[in-house]
Amino acid sequence: MLAAIRQFAKSWVALVLIGLLVVSFALFGINDVFTGSTSNAVVTAGSRKVSTADFKREFDSFRKGAEQQVGQPITNEMAAANGLDTRVLNEVASREAFGEMLAKIGIKPSDTLITRELQKIPAFFDQVSGRFDKNLYAERLNENGLTPPAFELIMRDQVAGSHLVSALANGLRVPRAYTALGAIYAMESRDVGYFTIDPRNVTAPALPTDAQLTELMKENAAALTRPEFRVLTVVHFSPAMISANLPIDPAELQKRFEFRRDTLSRPETRSLVQIPAKDAAAAQAVAARLAKGEDPGAIAKSLGVDAITYADKPRTAIADPKVGQAAFTLPVGQIAPVKGDLGFAVIRVSKVTPGQAVTLEEIRPQLEAELRKDAAAEKVYEMTQAYDDAHGGGANLAESAKKANVPTFTIGPVSAQGAGPQGQPVSGINPKLLATAFSLPQGGESGVEEAGNGEYYAVRVEKITPKSMPPLAEVKPQLVRVWMMREMVKRLQVKADELAARVRKGETLEAVASSVGARVGRATGLDRRNAGQSQALSQDALIKTFGAKPGEVYTAEAPTFGLVVAKLEAVRAPTGPTLARMTEESRPQMTESTFREIQADAQKAAGTLVKVKTYPNNARLAIGLEPIEPKKDAPAPKTEKAK
Repeated sequence: MLAAIRQFAKSWVALVLIGLLVVSFALFGINDVFTGSTSNAVVTAGSRKVSTADFKREFDSFRKGAEQQVGQPITNEMAAANGLDTRVLNEVASREAFGEMLAKIGIKPSDTLITRELQKIPAFFDQVSGRFDKNLYAERLNENGLTPPAFELIMRDQVAGSHLVSALANGLRVPRAYTALGAIYAMESRDVGYFTIDPRNVTAPALPTDAQLTELMKENAAALTRPEFRVLTVVHFSPAMISANLPIDPAELQKRFEFRRDTLSRPETRSLVQIPAKDAAAAQAVAARLAKGEDPGAIAKSLGVDAITYADKPRTAIADPKVGQAAFTLPVGQIAPVKGDLGFAVIRVSKVTPGQAVTLEEIRPQLEAELRKDAAAEKVYEMTQAYDDAHGGGANLAESAKKANVPTFTIGPVSAQGAGPQGQPVSGINPKLLATAFSLPQGGESGVEEAGNGEYYAVRVEKITPKSMPPLAEVKPQLVRVWMMREMVKRLQVKADELAARVRKGETLEAVASSVGARVGRATGLDRRNAGQSQALSQDALIKTFGAKPGEVYTAEAPTFGLVVAKLEAVRAPTGPTLARMTEESRPQMTESTFREIQADAQKAAGTLVKVKTYPNNARLAIGLEPIEPKKDAPAPKTEKAK
C-alpha cells in the first residue's frame, strides 16, 4: 500500500488532485470538504467545546485502563460494543458542564494560583537545575496529546471543584435524627428458624434424551457458539530484532558523548540558607547574629522577611546569580554578606556535595544502546520500504518478506478478542494487528501498518473458521450435568414450596421438618452488621430474612446444594446507650453519603444550566468507527445519584 501511494504521489494526476484539494480547503475549510459541517465537536457545554481529537485522547486512556483490568487487548470496536464510548462521552459531558457552571457562578482560580499548582508537579522540573522548565512542561504535555491551555483548563476545573467541595463538606452535617434512623436500621436484630432439604428429599430426574439436550443447546446458543477464528501469517518489523547485532561507529559514539556530557554529569550541589537584607549595614548585622548561633528563621522573622533554604541544590537553582556565585565559593559553615542583583543578602553554607563529571566509559553502554536503537529504527524503515516495493510489484506476503530479509511467523487460530480455541490469550498479537486481520477476507493481505514504538507489521489471513455451534456429542457430558441440575432444582423448589405452604397453614417448623427427616436450626440476633458472618444461612437466605415481615415463611438457597424453608420468628429494635453511640458514630459517614448525593445533583443541574449537548456520531468518528444514525444534537444524559 505504501509503495502504491508513493508511486501515485509522483504522477501528474496526483498533483492536479492535490491542487484542487488545496483550493477547496482554502475556500470552504477542511471540515466542510469531508463532513459538510464546520463543527467537529463531540461535546458542547456553554462556551466549552470538546473536539474529536480531545475525545479520542480521553477514550484511548479509558480503553488502555480497561485493557489492564481484563488483561487482554481491546479494539475500539469491542469497546464500543460494550458501551465504553458512551460511558466516556457521558463522563466528559458531565465534567465539562460542571466546569462551565463553576465558571458561571464565579468560582475561578487566579492565574497565580494555577501557576503555583503547576510548579508543584515534579514531572515539569529540570533534573539538573531543579527549576520549573517551560519547554519540558510543553514537551510532557505533547507526549500525552495535550497543550498548555488545555491542561491549564483541566487544572482550573480541578482547583475550582476542590474548593467548592471543601466549602460544602466543611459546613455540612446531617441531623442527629437522620443518623438515629440509620442506626436503628443497621442494629435491628432478627431471629429465624429454618430447615434444609436436599436431593435426598426428592426423586432424582431421569437422564435427558438427545432431543431435550438439543433444545437446551438452542436455549444457550449464545454461550455455546464458538467465535470466528483465523489463522494468520505475520511479518513483524521490529528494531529489537536487529539492534543487538548492529556495530557501533566510534566517531558517532564520541560525538554523542560530547553532546550529552553536560546533561549526564552530576553538578556540585550545596545546602544553604539565605536571609534578605535591606542594605549593607543590615546585612552585616544579620551576619553577626548568625555567627552567634541564632536561628535563621527567627532572624528573618524579626526583619519581616522569609529565610530562603536550599537543600542539595545546584548553583543554577539559586535565583540571584551573584548570590549563587558567592555561595559556591564559600567553605562549609562560613557566613558572608553578599550584594546580589536582587539586593543584599546573607548566606551560610551548611553542606557541600561535590559534582562528578561523567566519563565515556561510565556511560558507554547507555550511549551504545541509544545509537543501536536509532540505527535499528532506520534499518526497520529501510526493510519496510523494501517489503512495500516487492509487495507493490506483485509479490505475495511471504515473497515480499523474503526480499526484505524479514522472517514470517504463524499465529492462530485466534479470535477477534485475541483468544485461542480454549480461551487462552494468544501471544505475539496486538489490537491493531487483530483489527487489520479481521477486516480482510481469507487469502487477503494487508500493506505495512504501524504498530507503535517504531514497530510495523503486515498480515495475511490463511484460514477463516466461521462461528459455529459444537456438535452435540462433544458437549453432551456437560449438557447432561446442566440439565440434571436444572431439573433437580425445579423438583427441590416444588418440594420446598409444598413444605412452606404447610407451615403457613399452621403446622410448626419442627413438625414439617420431621416429616422429611430434617432438623430445625435457629439463627438468633442477626443484624445487618454481623449477618455476613453467619455460616448457617446463604446470602440469598439472609437477604430474604431482612426483607421479610415477622412471622413470614419463605424459601431460599441453602449454603450447600439445596433449599431452606425458613420463618422469621422475631424482630427487635435497638435501644439505650448502644443506639446513642451508633447514632454519633454513623453521623460522619451519613454526612459523606448526603454530600455525594448533593454533588451528583449539582452535576445534573450543571448539564441543565449550561445546556450541555453530546454528538454521539462525532464521538464514533473520533475513534475510527462508522456513525450509527444521522447526525443530530443530543442532550447529555442525566447523571445518576451516587449510591
